[in-house]
Amino acid sequence: MKCPFCKKDNDRVIDSRAAGDGRIIRRRRECLACKKRFTTKEQLEERILYVIKKDGRREPFDREKIRAGLRMACKKRPVPVEMIDDIVTKIEADLLGRFEREVRSKSIGDLVMRELKALDHVAYVRFASVYREFKDIAEFMRELKPMLP
Repeated sequence: MKCPFCKKDNDRVIDSRAAGDGRIIRRRRECLACKKRFTTKEQLEERILYVIKKDGRREPFDREKIRAGLRMACKKRPVPVEMIDDIVTKIEADLLGRFEREVRSKSIGDLVMRELKALDHVAYVRFASVYREFKDIAEFMRELKPMLP
């Protein structure tokens, strides 16, 4: 780190502290050349994941869209809000872990479907009916058949 006063590249860290919800490190430094002190901040550089839509458009990933879809599917179902938030966090972590820069919206929808199927069958069917855009009752029944006793 170059000293802002003498421009020399020789300093030592005197103190380090977390700031900004632990996402920023504040460091107090002392220049070994001119003995002046200064503060630097280090912040994790977050990458942006883009979603490739069906029509080819790209837009930044937005976890709120997943939350809204889950809430709509789970409306009037015995699913706690905390569980929906946990699913959103799990899906986001999975996407950030598997995809570097871009992800197809289909991959996101498939993850949501998998989570809903394990959570609540009615919510799963609601989401599937919109997500899969069933053309007729036969397609709808093919989706339901594996869940029937």
